[in-house]
Amino acid sequence: MNKHIEVITNQEGKRIVVISDVWFKGKTTKEWAEIEKYLKEYVGKYYEIVETSEKIYIGKDFPDEFVHGKDKTILKGPNAKAKANASRAVKELIQIATNKTFAQDYNSKHRKKAQYGWYRYDTRLALPVYNDSGEVQRYNIYKLRMLVRHDSDGKLYLYDFLRTKKETSSPL
Repeated sequence: MNKHIEVITNQEGKRIVVISDVWFKGKTTKEWAEIEKYLKEYVGKYYEIVETSEKIYIGKDFPDEFVHGKDKTILKGPNAKAKANASRAVKELIQIATNKTFAQDYNSKHRKKAQYGWYRYDTRLALPVYNDSGEVQRYNIYKLRMLVRHDSDGKLYLYDFLRTKKETSSPL
């Protein structure tokens, strides 16, 4: 499957995952079920963050959280579309993650799953905007927060992509 995905660096030195074709609009339940099925193909794999050399594993809980989590249910319009299409570039979004921050598992909701706490990283995605003729007019950039849990087995597991939001900076 040709994914039409590449990583570029903008003028400010920030890496961005560019998806050159939109597969998902992020509007229907049927479409999100398809996304969940697609994400299950990642389970058991791991990818390395270039900046920190950390291995991020994809656990069984990721597809369900990505599709049914609280963050996804509040997304609307272009932000939902961006999260839906982010499912196609999990590997690349992990690889370009930056700005690592740590948080304890304060409410003990995920005691064993996040025994050693949570990490959050910033990552970016660009999606095309088409004109009336179906040609690419520009690319909008979206910022996502990658949520990673530090499991009791000592490994880091991707849990979700949160706060998908269009950047107000100039589009590509």
